[in-house]
Amino acid sequence: MNNTGKGKREEDQHGEGGSKSKMNRRGSDCKATEAKLVVSGKMGVGKSALVVRYLTKRFIWEYDPTLESTYRHQITIEDDVINMEILDTAGQLGEDSTNQWEGHVRWGDGFLLVYSVDDRESFENIAQLKNFLDDIKKPRNVSMVMMANKTDLERERIVSTEEGEKLAQDLACAYYEGSALLGDGVISEAIEELCREVRRRKMMEGKQRRRSSSQQVKQVFNRVLTKIYS
Repeated sequence: MNNTGKGKREEDQHGEGGSKSKMNRRGSDCKATEAKLVVSGKMGVGKSALVVRYLTKRFIWEYDPTLESTYRHQITIEDDVINMEILDTAGQLGEDSTNQWEGHVRWGDGFLLVYSVDDRESFENIAQLKNFLDDIKKPRNVSMVMMANKTDLERERIVSTEEGEKLAQDLACAYYEGSALLGDGVISEAIEELCREVRRRKMMEGKQRRRSSSQQVKQVFNRVLTKIYS
């Protein structure tokens, strides 16, 4: 996922609710769900601040916008262990970065699309990002959550809550708004909802694969029986 001219940092983070062992609360062995999350949005909307706030409960004022960082984190949601790999993308979608973004999209299982409430262009960029996701992944394969950041800048606010909710409804995804600066808990809700979406989609895909495999076995068995009795 690294690209020429872009830095990359990789860190391991374990939250209080997570566990390094793959064991559910009932004490039985379980297979952890792997969730590769991509955090995307226009440069300057606070993507890195959101991710760092979620992982460390701290707010850091300055970031290198050219540094692409990957974090590993484990949590437990509804008795299921989720192993997250979070990619904090550098830059933004543009003609000179299409190949880079296509790689991010193909890699990711879920996408947190971020805009800033004081930047209308970043808000309008969300629909462009969603179209790009649909082109690469196809709509039925896109697990996505929309996040409005910097709600602490109420006086500078340009994009209203109603506009955010309407866009999320149009894009058929969950919507959250909060502040990386204030750390109001909404960030955790948004990321963990995205993990739930990824888990639900993977469970459905697993059931479809098992059903297809079962049907193939039945077809082979029927062909063998036909040959025996013909």
